[in-house]
Amino acid sequence: MEKYAAPILRLIEEFSKLPGIGKKTAQRLSFYVLDMKNEEVINLARAIVNAKKHTKFCSVCGNLTDEDPCEICSDEERTKKTICVLEDARDVAAMERMKEFKGKYHVLNGNISPMDGIGPEDINIKSLIKRLDDSVEEVVLATNPTIEGEATAMYIAKLIKPMGIKVTRIAHGIPIGGDIEYTDEVTLAKSYEGRTEIR
Repeated sequence: MEKYAAPILRLIEEFSKLPGIGKKTAQRLSFYVLDMKNEEVINLARAIVNAKKHTKFCSVCGNLTDEDPCEICSDEERTKKTICVLEDARDVAAMERMKEFKGKYHVLNGNISPMDGIGPEDINIKSLIKRLDDSVEEVVLATNPTIEGEATAMYIAKLIKPMGIKVTRIAHGIPIGGDIEYTDEVTLAKSYEGRTEIR
């Protein structure tokens, strides 16, 4: 066991609480911070506190924002006809990088997971249903291709279909550049189910 001064041990301990950060990485980050100039450390600490203090959920879509409603919900150029349902705010950033989707988003901030005690009432579904007025023509379910993501998509689809709104699910399958040989059977099955005619 390494012998470090108490403040360093505390810093290592706090870094190691972050997802994907093991003890060695936490040590490297801690010593990197200690090597930084005082002003840089203060700026980093302020940025963390500021992000935590000023970031909230958009009252319309549930995305993380510093203004309410968020920039996407406020954008009149985006169509209200299509709402893309995502599990988490990070997924919005991924969809935006694609530069193809021109509709609005709805962030669930989780998924249905009975094993973890998370039911439909624990995620942002009620506000989605409230948003579905006559202007909405399609809801795109873009939850992750996990058991929980699939269950969440199926639950939402059953709620929306009786409203006469088109419900679609993003395709899942083999990534570009991937090899069939190394693809698991679930992904392969989804790829097969989602096959399209070549024109």
